[in-house]
Amino acid sequence: MFSRALYLALLGLSLSTFTTQALPLDARNPQVTTSSVTARNNGNGGGQGGQGGNNGNGNGKGKGGNGGNNGNNGNNGNKDAQTSLKLDPRVICPAFANDGQDVPVAGQVASLTSTNNFINFCLLSDLPLTNGQQITGGSCNPAPIGLIPNIDNMPSSKFVNPPNLGIIKANTAFTVEMNIQNMETGFFVNAQKNYFAAPQVLNNDGQIQGHSHVVIEKITSLQQTQPTNPSIFAFFKGLNAAANGGKLTADVTNGLPAGVYRLSSINTSTNHQPVIVPVAQHGSLDDAIYFTITEDGNPPPEADDAVDAAADGNAGQGNLAAP
Repeated sequence: MFSRALYLALLGLSLSTFTTQALPLDARNPQVTTSSVTARNNGNGGGQGGQGGNNGNGNGKGKGGNGGNNGNNGNNGNKDAQTSLKLDPRVICPAFANDGQDVPVAGQVASLTSTNNFINFCLLSDLPLTNGQQITGGSCNPAPIGLIPNIDNMPSSKFVNPPNLGIIKANTAFTVEMNIQNMETGFFVNAQKNYFAAPQVLNNDGQIQGHSHVVIEKITSLQQTQPTNPSIFAFFKGLNAAANGGKLTADVTNGLPAGVYRLSSINTSTNHQPVIVPVAQHGSLDDAIYFTITEDGNPPPEADDAVDAAADGNAGQGNLAAP
């Protein structure tokens, strides 16, 4: 009986060294991990003391006064892991080996599975590695998703100008204005050398560091239902500056020809990947509006009918609860 209790206690202590907690990276220096990740993760801080951090593995023994130094040594071990070619067992996700079909759901497909976090997944494809480039013919990207914010820090945006269903004069400069929240903007990397080349990171407040983009596409009418071709657009601009008072702007200096347009946002992490959030069911992280450009800036004769039709189409659409 005593041996069984001792065994369970030792097993619990051993497993505790594999417990990790996702913490934000330093706000302006993402390559430096948060100050005490290893001390918190591996139990080699003040509580463990002794010799734990000296080997960088968090297996310290004893108690007392060297906890801070051990935490620093453990941090150095985590930094060394960023250049190691070996997968650290502390980051292996056992659930990745489960295809999700324990309780089958109609129409649900089995997940791909892995016991090594898919570290060599790209070997299963003949596609080239993304390798920091925008490869138009397709590629495979081996970088992990990275840090994911909590549910209260999911970003969202909303256009201020042009107003939805607004009218603008043709070939006349205008400024796109967009409010954005729960995201630290002003972070972007070289899109030709570092595209998708690093994981998503968070600031010290747990918000995604990144930037946004706006894209304007010409459509046939406000009633168009045919999907657009994403490779064709009338205007595109990366919003690389930090938001001013929660607002991002882009100048369309030459205006646009007469027509009907859709304006959309693309909120991304620092390395240009679309922002990733913690839950599947959430409101849109981006915004999209529609506006019309006319030669004189006045509504076309059919504009009122089109607006009324759009309004009628939205009538009676309540907030449908998720099943």
